[in-house]
Amino acid sequence: MPVRNTIKAFINARGITPYQFGKETGIAQGTAYALYNNPEQRPSPSVLDKICDFYEVQPSAFLEWVKPRKEKDK
Repeated sequence: MPVRNTIKAFINARGITPYQFGKETGIAQGTAYALYNNPEQRPSPSVLDKICDFYEVQPSAFLEWVKPRKEKDK
């Protein structure tokens, strides 16, 4: 499923750091930084719940669907 996170934009729009993001939501700092630095990293269901619960947002606030690339015919 071609889904990527937009955590970097989500965090930046709030004027906080990845460190603050991790502290506020209660997710591990390593996870907070991985999500911030890698759009291909998907949050686990428990991390997804923590982010949505803390910020009172839908997952679409920081996840987006991306049209999959089709492989070229050989």
